[in-house]
Amino acid sequence: MSNVKAHAQDLAEQHESGELLVLPTVWDTWSATVAAEAGFSGLTIGSHPVADAIGSADGENMNFSEYLEVIKRIVSAVDLPVSADVESGYGLKAEELITRLLEAGAVGANIEDVVHTEGKRVRERQEHADYIAAARQAADDAGVDFVINGRTDAVKLGSEVYQDPLGEAVERVRLMEQAGARAVYPVGLSTAAEVSAVVEATSVPVNATAHPVDGHGVGHIQELKKLGVRRVTFGPLWQKWLGDVSAKQLAKWTD
Repeated sequence: MSNVKAHAQDLAEQHESGELLVLPTVWDTWSATVAAEAGFSGLTIGSHPVADAIGSADGENMNFSEYLEVIKRIVSAVDLPVSADVESGYGLKAEELITRLLEAGAVGANIEDVVHTEGKRVRERQEHADYIAAARQAADDAGVDFVINGRTDAVKLGSEVYQDPLGEAVERVRLMEQAGARAVYPVGLSTAAEVSAVVEATSVPVNATAHPVDGHGVGHIQELKKLGVRRVTFGPLWQKWLGDVSAKQLAKWTD
């Protein structure tokens, strides 16, 4: 637990630094080692790329115990703080979720508001904030500076679900920060105006998903910095890019 506490403090301090933090999204020990050797100061584990790597599917279809074993192996392979995407919590109470993540060595987690195991039901604003608050309390009780990255899919879900998707995301971001999230992740932001609206609504780092080669819809790292983004992850995009490049090159051997 002492190593977990040290890595958690490290990750928390990186989030509090005011600098833009890039946390590559990995899916196995190989990708984690590659990212670590590239010089990154922390990693995220993506449920989507892990599911693809083990023959499952995203959307809480993995067996959570099997997923935890992947997390343990990645944590053991690198001497860096590692955060894990846990979707909406895999049907677990927040206290159990945090306990099991800490046992696996993770020191942060993405927690989203779409409950895939309940027909993709979207948690109400306060319901999601309450879940994050319970997770925050569990981590605090364990004495760990665990970094919760509160995710909302409001913008991604769009006008078919919300009259004002961006406004809904902003309100959810505010509630998640109040609940103890140390970063917020409004998925689906694509314009500078959208990014700025969320950045202005919170004091904690805003997470943007970027492509490792093509960047984000607003540009690359310098443009994201100018807009106030302070956390960047790759989601499944690094794995997908590697797949596309590999398929193109390997096809030369099938002609």
